[in-house]
Amino acid sequence: MQRIAGRFTRREPRLAARAIVTGLLSQAERKTCWQLAEQAGYRQPAPLQRLLRTAVWDAEQAVSDVQGLLVERLGDPQGVLIPDETGFVKKGTTSVGVQRQYTGTAGRIENSQVAVFLAYTGAGGRALLDRRLYLPEQAWCAAASRRISAGVPDEVGFVTKPRLALDMIDAAVRAGVPAGWVAGDEVYGADPDLRAGIRARGLGYVLAIGCNRRVTVNDGRTRIRADEVAARLAAGCWQRMSAGIGAKGPRDYDWAQVVIGTRGNEYLLIRRHPETGELAFYLCWSPRRVPLATLVRVAGSRWAVEECFQSAKNEAGLDHYQVRGWTGWHRFTALAMLALAILAVCATTQPAEPADPTRPARSRAPIRLTLPEIRRLLNTLTFTAAPDVGHALHWSAWRRTHQARARQAHYQRRLRLPAI
Repeated sequence: MQRIAGRFTRREPRLAARAIVTGLLSQAERKTCWQLAEQAGYRQPAPLQRLLRTAVWDAEQAVSDVQGLLVERLGDPQGVLIPDETGFVKKGTTSVGVQRQYTGTAGRIENSQVAVFLAYTGAGGRALLDRRLYLPEQAWCAAASRRISAGVPDEVGFVTKPRLALDMIDAAVRAGVPAGWVAGDEVYGADPDLRAGIRARGLGYVLAIGCNRRVTVNDGRTRIRADEVAARLAAGCWQRMSAGIGAKGPRDYDWAQVVIGTRGNEYLLIRRHPETGELAFYLCWSPRRVPLATLVRVAGSRWAVEECFQSAKNEAGLDHYQVRGWTGWHRFTALAMLALAILAVCATTQPAEPADPTRPARSRAPIRLTLPEIRRLLNTLTFTAAPDVGHALHWSAWRRTHQARARQAHYQRRLRLPAI
């Protein structure tokens, strides 16, 4: 917490920030301001709500502090930056950026917010570096009344998801985050401006594309679909390699690397499942020629962002917020990213595991501390205090009183009665 202490000019918001981060790492079932305030010993949630809404502090400076911590502990010159979006399902219509849109979180079109995050993975571990909230063009960017109500700054306009990703990559490069590569799924692989922007910043990329994407072979003379390239490859072109260690063992696939374009350092990478034959395709570029093993490593690292989303939501309450405005959303997510970074940094204190990928098949030695286990130990050894019966009863009465007020308002609206 000392990392971000200087971002607050007064003691009260500094303590409120500590209460939120500690609460996000707690075993609380829901991590809204009500539950976090009760757990921290406050008599009401107002101090935490004030921190997220009106207190004077800059969440983006706090994010830069988080990045500094992660660079110190996870920094790797060959680290990989991974942009990806995640959804936050909502019920109402007033939360900033909300509309009916597809979100992979639900696997369908839902009333939700969508944000693009930038994950970082290196030899030391993985965590979330940055985030940008996606504002739909017609429902929000063109609706002045909704923008004003949610506190969206005037200078914020419509930006595509790949452009949001490039903005975060640019910010990471300018901040000195050590990285050599960018990995992403088809949303990002299909965007030529993103690919050009990554090249301009001196980073290599391994970006997924669809099977119908056309590439140029034969020194740029032939333009052909990616799946047709795969169909014409001889058996000797494929190599069995691991894309990394998964929960159930090495992720072995057959891989092929085909030079495309005219510069000699642009490739089509093809992945084939050894049992089903299912294919996946990647556009790759690097400032210099690299072996197939390097491209395979970067392609396999993209799943780190999915693991970051899972850990951030399950262990750090990233999706538990109840804020509706622009400022509140960015402040809550900044603190949730700090909570996740704490777990990621704690994980780096362990001795490195042996490089032998077959060792788990021969050994019953305890696995390394996972992020859920680290959070459990933090709560057991650090956060747990003796129960205060009076405090618990106070909060029970406080919750039921506020729920009664909400019920009264709903009944008055439904029955068309005058407000009391």
